[in-house]
Amino acid sequence: MGLLACRWMWCVATFFVVAPCPAAPDLQQQRDAFRAALAAAGDPPTDASRRWAALLQQHHYPLYPYVELAALRGNLKSRTRAEIDAFLARFPDTLPASDLRKAWLRELARRGDWDAFTALYVASNDAELQCDALRARVAARKGLDYARDLEALWSGPRELPDACAAVLAAARVQGVLDATHVWQRIQLGAEAGNATIVADAGALLTGNARGEAERIAAALRDPAATLAKAKGWTDTARARDAIAWGLARYARSNSAGAQTLWADLQPRFQWDEPQRDRILNALALYRATSYSPDALARLKALPQAADSDATREWHVRMALAAGDLPETLAALERMSEPQQADARWRYLRARVLSRLGRDAEARPILAEVAREANFHGFLAADWLDLPYSICAQTLAIGQDDETRLAQQADLARAFEWRELGMLREARREWNFAMGKLDERERRLAADYAYRKGWYDRAVFAFSADPQTQRLYEQRFPLGMADTMHRAANAAGIDPSWAYGILRAESAWMSDARSHANAYGLMQLLPTVGKQVAKSLKLHVGKPSDLFDPELNITLGTHYLAQMASAYQGSPWLASAAYNAGQGAVARWLEARGGLDPDFFIETIPYKETREYVARVMAFSVIYDWRINGNALALSSRMPRIGQPYTPPTADTPRKAVSCAASAEPAGDAATAAGTAQ
Repeated sequence: MGLLACRWMWCVATFFVVAPCPAAPDLQQQRDAFRAALAAAGDPPTDASRRWAALLQQHHYPLYPYVELAALRGNLKSRTRAEIDAFLARFPDTLPASDLRKAWLRELARRGDWDAFTALYVASNDAELQCDALRARVAARKGLDYARDLEALWSGPRELPDACAAVLAAARVQGVLDATHVWQRIQLGAEAGNATIVADAGALLTGNARGEAERIAAALRDPAATLAKAKGWTDTARARDAIAWGLARYARSNSAGAQTLWADLQPRFQWDEPQRDRILNALALYRATSYSPDALARLKALPQAADSDATREWHVRMALAAGDLPETLAALERMSEPQQADARWRYLRARVLSRLGRDAEARPILAEVAREANFHGFLAADWLDLPYSICAQTLAIGQDDETRLAQQADLARAFEWRELGMLREARREWNFAMGKLDERERRLAADYAYRKGWYDRAVFAFSADPQTQRLYEQRFPLGMADTMHRAANAAGIDPSWAYGILRAESAWMSDARSHANAYGLMQLLPTVGKQVAKSLKLHVGKPSDLFDPELNITLGTHYLAQMASAYQGSPWLASAAYNAGQGAVARWLEARGGLDPDFFIETIPYKETREYVARVMAFSVIYDWRINGNALALSSRMPRIGQPYTPPTADTPRKAVSCAASAEPAGDAATAAGTAQ
């Protein structure tokens, strides 16, 4: 704590004892006091904590309500309705009030005080509170209605909390939830591969029906062990369902094992068409995703009813990987209309036509695709030697708009949490604020966040809205430019590519943490971060150190350079390795290393990596354009496998960028895998 802050904290401690402070505390001093008050809120109040709270309240510190909230929640079991009502009245329609209301409702449900619960409850998206409200209804001896009370919960794809169990049991007793409803939910869970949903729903059945549901759940949970016993099962529709769903599940992880089981079980049961089609579809699909030798034949032999968009896509990939261009074209022509409209498959169709010597058919398709600002659009433009079609838009925001946004209390709290470095709390407050704004106000708020340096809010807001995807400045921020250029140049890589990786990895969320335990802007694993830091004589102590943006960019760019050096500098192969690991890329290169880069990318087995490489390469073009006013040709960033690549310099020739009237913006799916807003 700085000297001024220490002096002010002493002043706070003596505020009501000696005399008022000579001057109001500045904002940093208020922040110091807030941290101290929040840390002490769960403990028995002291004179000092009361004075901190009083000073924050007196100076209208934006986050003051959270001090009271923390104190109330610290010992919620001993609180009274009057204390809760007083807080809700003082801070109405705020996130702290919403949080306290939810916490108090859960406490009332724990107590079984259903009258008080009903008096306070308002409609909620929280499944636990919804079921608590229905428990209150049951306790009041009021009847349940399926359409009104249960359908939305029951037909949803999520697992239900424990609070729902008593309500569902009561609904069964009342006859509101019958066996047909139960089996509908079991089917929903089975199709999603969710054994918990199946088991929870099956627990509402009795006798043989419950056993059949339990068998389906077991087939999903442990298909190999369960289906090994299936040849002794009686041939019933439910038994066949268990086998079909279990085999479809098992094929994901062991398509060969699933095929062996199917060969044994197929003649023992009288399959109906949907059951057989489910099995054949799964076997063909997952034999293809593992590039098994029999996969293409299986895909070609699928009955029409067993075909799906997924198997049609993999039919194309298998034929492409085999170098069978006529079969690739035939598979493309068998795709559904929505698939054929996608830029990926239009581009691939044109490329295959061109390779087959049918340029007159290929060129008009490429010309249409080239009007789109995405990976395939940029590649199409390169084949035709056209400028890139990027149509940038701007968002006008006036001084009055900015003043109103700065005065919006919920947004003020969001920005204040961010200033404190408490980004999870900042995003919660931001999302709460967005729920109270209209469409125009949300756009203005996102632009305001961008100009305040809170880039991820603008990236998520504008990328999710089709009407704002051409706001390239906000969607592709040039943040931390000095750090990025210095680090990229030191690592010997193109800053545009490094920006593209950062943007695809975290969407500018500096505290992003993935399910794979990768941290920060460039999503580094702690082991990787420490290894690179050691080579640079930098220090990484604990994994959370990687949340530091400057350190993360420094380490991330050098790790990218290491990846590139393994592939003769190739950015697209290094991007694949950055996402999937060098081991996976080595396997793919050994199997299909003779393919053209664009064909190779489309045959990558991992959907996430296929889309990641395309996204990073497209983002690199956009960042190059943002930095230089034009862009290096995407095709030049994609040398053939085995050919060396040299990063561009300021003098490297770049392509012009223009705006075709119907140009579509770059796609932005899965910008921050494994993170939450």
